[in-house]
This record gives sequence, C-alpha cells and structure tokens, in this order.
Amino acid sequence: MNTDLDYLDHLARESARFLQALREAAPDAPVPSCPDWRAEDLLRHLGEVQWFWGAIVRDGVTDSSKAEKLEQERPADGADVVAFYERASRDLYEILAATPPKTPAWTWSEEQTVAFIRRRQAQEALMHRVDAELTAEARSPMDPQLSADGVDEALRIMYGGVPPWGMFATDNTKTVRLLSTDTGHSWLVTLGQFSGTDPEDNTSHDEPDIRAADVDPGVEAGDTVEGRAADLNCWLWHRPTVEPLNRSGDQAVLNAFESTIASGIN
Repeated sequence: MNTDLDYLDHLARESARFLQALREAAPDAPVPSCPDWRAEDLLRHLGEVQWFWGAIVRDGVTDSSKAEKLEQERPADGADVVAFYERASRDLYEILAATPPKTPAWTWSEEQTVAFIRRRQAQEALMHRVDAELTAEARSPMDPQLSADGVDEALRIMYGGVPPWGMFATDNTKTVRLLSTDTGHSWLVTLGQFSGTDPEDNTSHDEPDIRAADVDPGVEAGDTVEGRAADLNCWLWHRPTVEPLNRSGDQAVLNAFESTIASGIN
C-alpha cells in the first residue's frame, strides 16, 4: 500500500492520547478488549513494547540473539509505571526520528528495517489507544488514513505473511473483497491453506490462512465486507466497531474468512 503517512507524527499523537485516556481510568479498571488486563497492565505493556523497539534501533540490533538479550527495567506500579511509559515513549520517538528509515534493524518480520518499526509502532499505539479509551469509556475517532494502513498491515503482515519455510496454496474459488467506504481503499483476499515446518522449533503447520493480492486485479468479488477504515481495522484486531460492517455474498465463504481470522493476531 503506497502511503504518505507520517508514522512518527501518528506515533506521537496516538501515544499521547493513549496516556490521556488511561489517566481518566482507575489503575485497576478492567480493559474490555483485553479481558485479563487492568488499566495499569495495559500501560505497562505499551511502555515495555516501546522501550524494546527503541532499544532495538538505539543499539543497532540486527539479529534475534541480541534482541533476546535486551534487558529492561520493570517498574513497580502506580506513578513508576506512568513515568516509565512517558520515558519509553519519548525515547522511542526521538530514536526513530534520528534514524533513517532504511537503516537495518532486527524485526520479527521479513522486512528488517527501521521503516517497518516506524509503521508497526504507529499502528501498535493506535490500537492500544482504542483499548485505553474503551477502558475509560471515552472513545474518540480514529484517523481514516492510518486506519486504512492498519487494515493493509493486518491483512498482508499480521495475518497474511508467509515465512520463507512455508507455502500458501490458494483456493481461487474463495475470495473476499474488503472495502473501506470512507477512504476508497480495497483489498482482494484469497482463502487457502498454509503449510510448512518451522526450522526453529520443528513445528509443523497445516491450517487455513488468507493472503491479500500484491497487485489488485480489480476483479469483482462476489463476497464483500465493507465499512469505514477504522471499523475494518478494529474488526481485524478483534476490537469492537463503532458502526456495523456490511457483509454480502456467499455466507459459507464469509464464515470461512471470519473463522480463519478468529484466532486473532499474535
């Protein structure tokens, strides 16, 4: 997806809105979208995530063995967690801003660049801002273009990425088109089967999967899911939508698509 999004600007904005929302909630308030978490757990989580990726870029980490050895402080609770988050968030922004996007950096994805981290962390902050606002019962709008980019990332990387050791067998009789009604973006997604053996732990996989077309041929798809970009993004991340999505077509295909993404994003 071609985009002119300023990921650093979105990262800063969403990180600030995340903290603002959690300041309005009690530390032990439940997080509706993350049932096992309280507000303070959510705050600690994003702080740790932002610290980790800031350290990856700051230290020039380019392989998984060094990434696994990174050690971070563990804030106790209360004000310590807030201070930890504020520092980690500020440091991440400053480190990313000072580092060219094409700089090599370790990631868990095939793309090993700072550009990937910029995008991923903007999207991470966006979705956890939604979690924070659900916790505080004070939901606010999501940026449509950033949300459309989030749909693209979810479909192509979080769900649809195929590692080098695996293969994806398409079922061209099962396609679903996702349509963003407010931004005009669309994605043609094919259902299929992913298989392969992970060389790191020798785990074998043979399971339903999806893949978004690299180049959209513009063909009609009989099965569609449409709605605002923000709602599509929340739906893919198993967060509640603000407005309902419209589904049309073969219910069996739509059910198969939803069943494939039902396990959520790891």
